[in-house]
Amino acid sequence: MINYFGSFSIFYLINILTALAVIFLERKDPTATLAWVLVLLVFPAGTGFIFYLLLSQNFSRKKLFNMKIYAKKTFGDYLSCQEELFNSGRLVINDKNVERFKDMIKMNLFVNKSSYTQNNDVQVFTDGKEKFYDLFQCMERAKNHIHVEYYIIKNDNLSNRMFNLLAKKSEEGVEVRLLYDSIGGRNIPKETITRLKNSGIKVASFFSSTIPGFNFKINYRNHRKIVVIDGEIGFIGGFNVGDEYVGLNKKIGYWRDTHIKVKGDAVIDLQTRFFLDWGHATKEDMMYRLRYFPDNKNDGRVGIQIISSGPDKVDEVIKQNYVKMINSAKKTIYIQTPYFVPDASVFEALKIAASSGIDVRIMIPCKPDHPFVYWATYWYCGELLQYGVKVYTYENGFLHAKTLVVDGIVSSVGTANFDVRSFKLNFECNAIIYDTETTKILEDAFIEDLNYSLELTRELYLERGISIKFKESVSRLLAPLL
Repeated sequence: MINYFGSFSIFYLINILTALAVIFLERKDPTATLAWVLVLLVFPAGTGFIFYLLLSQNFSRKKLFNMKIYAKKTFGDYLSCQEELFNSGRLVINDKNVERFKDMIKMNLFVNKSSYTQNNDVQVFTDGKEKFYDLFQCMERAKNHIHVEYYIIKNDNLSNRMFNLLAKKSEEGVEVRLLYDSIGGRNIPKETITRLKNSGIKVASFFSSTIPGFNFKINYRNHRKIVVIDGEIGFIGGFNVGDEYVGLNKKIGYWRDTHIKVKGDAVIDLQTRFFLDWGHATKEDMMYRLRYFPDNKNDGRVGIQIISSGPDKVDEVIKQNYVKMINSAKKTIYIQTPYFVPDASVFEALKIAASSGIDVRIMIPCKPDHPFVYWATYWYCGELLQYGVKVYTYENGFLHAKTLVVDGIVSSVGTANFDVRSFKLNFECNAIIYDTETTKILEDAFIEDLNYSLELTRELYLERGISIKFKESVSRLLAPLL
């Protein structure tokens, strides 16, 4: 008994010392600091310390910032040309409705170093079967190279179809690179990796661990989903690779997501993003090579900026764009996200927009895949109801789309959710689309999804039971860590 209480005291002392270190030594956001102190002092002795080791490592951030230096050295000249075009006044916006968002284009170009291109064609996918059918068709027609980057790649029928196709193209002489997140792709068998490499595919994992089954960088995950084919076609959005994403998981049901296919100069920026991530994972020198950036003669009309965020950047770039878009809205703001755990800036921007008479609508899933995150989402949405925000729960399966549509003019499609994790910790990538026709397609998709959704009214929310209120309260306190 004495040994038990002695061990308990030691572990609890570790929790207290860690809490003190969080308060006085680490420069965390105050809300995150308070959340960690709560975990360390309330959770069973030793448990809080283990959570802290897994979920809060700032010690590697200095190394991550090297990626920003690499980006500047590799693609600095390209961005300088873009900035000169803007400063000279020679940039003529194709879609006149987009003119009032020119300041956002400037912000992304000069501060976030994201080029603006407007010779793009965009195809929107909201169904997994259609997206992967088109993706595999494009891969089949590849002549030069295929670059694949996904957060999650499962070990199932869909993933094996992709592996087999990539191996086939590699054996035909097409250069293939496959990058997956080491946690999201943890179920890929070693035998499969060996087979892919033997077929000539270059395979790499992002932030892999030297200890099997244990990863100290669990917070810093590559959440991006990017495919580039022959430097001419790019894919970006929310779909990962697995049977559930084409609706074959009976427990989850239909998977509702949003992905886009791009043709035009925006593919240059998707290729750039892939090379930066690939270079960090493999240390392979992927300096600018013409064969990966063919002269694109595409005559599309869609304006796009590819923006990225992650712990390698000082600024929360994607969050800044979300706030800017919300603050620029005059009529409507439509949001679809599986996780809605915003920080104070996004939360206040939405409150102000709705209070100003703007039609703000948020659509979330009707079921949780991460319980704590779901109940935090439910609380934040519930709080916004009193300001006039309309909230809907999607009932036809699981909603995983990450879209923001403003005034039917400008939209965002990508990998970033409306949560602190996507804003600060994960490596994310979004396409900001400056085009009324494409944005109208996304807006129509939102309106169509209302037919499969239930509105969460203020009255209905206030009728929730004690158990839901308890789940919300706990999840809200932990929100900065989710």
